[in-house]
Amino acid sequence: MSWRAGGCHCGVVRFEAQVPVRVEVQSCNCSICAMTGYMHIIVPQSRFRICSGEDLLTTYRFNTGVAEHLFCPRCGIKCFYRPRSNPDGWSVNARCLDSADDLEMDLSQFDGRNWEKGAAALAHLSQEPA
Repeated sequence: MSWRAGGCHCGVVRFEAQVPVRVEVQSCNCSICAMTGYMHIIVPQSRFRICSGEDLLTTYRFNTGVAEHLFCPRCGIKCFYRPRSNPDGWSVNARCLDSADDLEMDLSQFDGRNWEKGAAALAHLSQEPA
């Protein structure tokens, strides 16, 4: 388990997330994830911190309004957000990590178009490790 730094394209928003070397990553087919190519690494609240740019983030909510999508207002990149499936944690975009070459990513497909059918399968990802 190690802390990984990341950020948006212009560098205004910076974050760190603690992830294992072998990490679960979800590719989602919901409307927003499919359009942006977002690759989810869901972590507990305690394993995530915003280092800079928090006061500049722009929020976007749609559909149920539960998920809090956060974007850099300068470059438009969504590095992380508070997901509806895991409101007690954060979803980090694996593509926004500074370096992920040494991570072993177990990629799975998540059917976000039918979110209600599969969301419970993600709940464990934002739980603190035992």
